Amino acid sequence: MPKEKGYIYTTRTGYDPQYGKALKDPYLGDQPTLGACMPNIRRQVVQGDHIFLVSGKVPEAPQLVMAAIEVDKKISALTAHRQYPQHRLRLTETGEVTGNIIVTSQGTQHPLDTHDPATFANRIKNYVVCRNPLVMTSPREIQSSRDDTAYMLRQVLGKQGRVPIEIMGRWHKLDHEQIRELRDWLTSIKNGH
Repeated sequence: MPKEKGYIYTTRTGYDPQYGKALKDPYLGDQPTLGACMPNIRRQVVQGDHIFLVSGKVPEAPQLVMAAIEVDKKISALTAHRQYPQHRLRLTETGEVTGNIIVTSQGTQHPLDTHDPATFANRIKNYVVCRNPLVMTSPREIQSSRDDTAYMLRQVLGKQGRVPIEIMGRWHKLDHEQIRELRDWLTSIKNGH
C-alpha cells in the first residue's frame, strides 16, 4: 500500500482569517471541500492524502498555516452541486461572492465565476470532499500558528526563508513524515500547547 502524500499551498493575497477576506475555497466547515482552486493539486490527490492551507499575504500580519484536511473522495462539480447546495456560488448580504461550486444545475459556468471560460472544463474536475479537518479558528489558535508558521515550514521542509513563499513557493508536495509533523503541530495548537 503506497504511503500517503500531501500538499501545502498558499491562498490568494488578501485571504486571512483575521485581517483579510473570508476564504471561500476550500470550505473549511464540518465537511471541508476544495472545489475550484488548485486544479493541479485536486487532480493529483487520492483518498487519504492531506492538504494544508497557508493564508494569503496581508500587510497587517504574517501568514499562517490555517488548516489541514484529509481527502475522503473526489466527485464531479455537477455531483457536488446536487450533494452540497450550501457550497454553490452565491452573493452574501455584503455583496461578496462565496461558495466553491462553480457550475449551474445544467453544468454550465456559473455567472458569478469570473475566471476565464477557457479554463472552466479543467476547473470543474475533481471536486474534493475531505474529512478530519484541523482548522485554526480561535484568536489564540490563529496567533499561535501565525507566530510559528515560518519556523515550522523551515523545519519541516528543510528550506530557508523569511516568509512562506520563500520557503515553499506557491505550493509544495509533502511526504508522510512531513504530513505527520505538520498535523501534530496543528493538533498541539488545538490542544492549547
